[in-house]
Amino acid sequence: MASESSQSSNPSWFTPKRLLMIFCIINMLNYVDRGAIASNGVNGSLATCTDSGICTGGSGIQGDFNLNNFQDGVLSSAFMVGLLIASPIFASLAKSHNPFRLIGVGLSVWTFAIAGCGSSFDFWSIAICRMLVGVGEASFISLAAPFIDDHAPAAQKTAWLATFYMCIPAGTALGYVYGGFVGSQFNWRVAFWVEAILMLPFPILGFVTKPLQLEGFAPLESKHTPTSIETNDSETGGDDMLAEDQALLRGSKSTSKLWDQFTIFSKDVQELLHDQVYVVNVLGYISYNFVIGAYSYWGPKAGYNIYHMSNADLLFGGMTIVCGILGTLAGGLFLDRISSTISNSFKLLSGATFLGAIFCFIAFLFKSLSGFIVFFSMGELLIFVTQAPVNYVSLRCVKPSLRPLSMAISTVSIHVFGDVPSSPLVGVLQDHINDWRKTSLCLTSIFFLAAVIWFIGIFMKSVDVYDKDDEERSATSRRGKLTPLIEENRDASSEI
Repeated sequence: MASESSQSSNPSWFTPKRLLMIFCIINMLNYVDRGAIASNGVNGSLATCTDSGICTGGSGIQGDFNLNNFQDGVLSSAFMVGLLIASPIFASLAKSHNPFRLIGVGLSVWTFAIAGCGSSFDFWSIAICRMLVGVGEASFISLAAPFIDDHAPAAQKTAWLATFYMCIPAGTALGYVYGGFVGSQFNWRVAFWVEAILMLPFPILGFVTKPLQLEGFAPLESKHTPTSIETNDSETGGDDMLAEDQALLRGSKSTSKLWDQFTIFSKDVQELLHDQVYVVNVLGYISYNFVIGAYSYWGPKAGYNIYHMSNADLLFGGMTIVCGILGTLAGGLFLDRISSTISNSFKLLSGATFLGAIFCFIAFLFKSLSGFIVFFSMGELLIFVTQAPVNYVSLRCVKPSLRPLSMAISTVSIHVFGDVPSSPLVGVLQDHINDWRKTSLCLTSIFFLAAVIWFIGIFMKSVDVYDKDDEERSATSRRGKLTPLIEENRDASSEI
């Protein structure tokens, strides 16, 4: 009772709306960084010399460190390596450590790593810092969405998720502009230092405020309560044990804890892989991301070769920003309007992806640029409708304690099997066909595969485990509230 009264008298500073706003800002900063390092102002170029002997100096990261294209590309891969390795680790640690504090730890790593990028002195130093940036972002990616799902109003859960994921295209686009401006007006290092300064208040806030709890996770203090065995050991034999024996005991306990965590992690992964609804959702997301990843990398070059665009980067970037923001928000709002269920999510995922694929496919058949822009914009608008529903399914088809790992495994899967291999495979296809129109049509057709996979999910038996588990918890709490009364009566009768 004392703990409950203290919690009620000391509520967390994070109200639901504050939580959403702050998480959106953090997500925006994450993707501003991704856009900034890819911008010409920060990434830069190598020094060049013409045949007449006129040379221009290099600029940005590539020019200062004299990086070839392979080394420049490794910087992006280094970030992804840190992200993919650390995401499941942070999700697993959430069972033994407060998830809110883990976000603070990750954002602290991100802040110091970004500052390290600005202070790097060669290729290896910035590559290691980029890997640590991925490690820092991993905690936020795995844990932010479950927190939003917990605190969003019941009738607006997918709309809140859509608002959160809308920051991805918006942040990336802002990063291009920000990186280009700062890199050209000041220095590419300044861009990273400003990012670190902007992020610094958020890890501090995560440590100084009262932490929030995730549904399905026990409060932190209950996890540190000593067991009866540990208490007896400390009371009876602790004074008589030799220092060597105590060291061995501590070593065996730490090894046992690591093994127990690995065992729990393995069981959780197996539970996810045996969840048919989750597997179907992720398989569809992999197919979807395979196309999106290749679009983002090869789209400007394909547009330039097919339609001879003079400003392909600006055109594709502008269409993606506008359609990404509007489509993502529309998907969340529409799913809330028709009732947020797993079945309705699969219907929206399948229908929007199928229609979007048709529009994108027809767009590449047009010989005129104006027809391509109209149909491709409509296709992208429908394609981005999927962002909120696909993550809603990943959060709701598993029990609350598995949501961080669910988001982590989903993130790892869509990158490892989706956008990472898609760009080189499309490059191989283009080398073989040597026709960007045909290559683009082949790539776009994979959207139909994603639509079919998600269509299968409509007919699967799906249960919103979050709501079901919430009912079980409330029933358990009601039963738990009766226990003290019974014990009190027993104590009173014994005294009589």
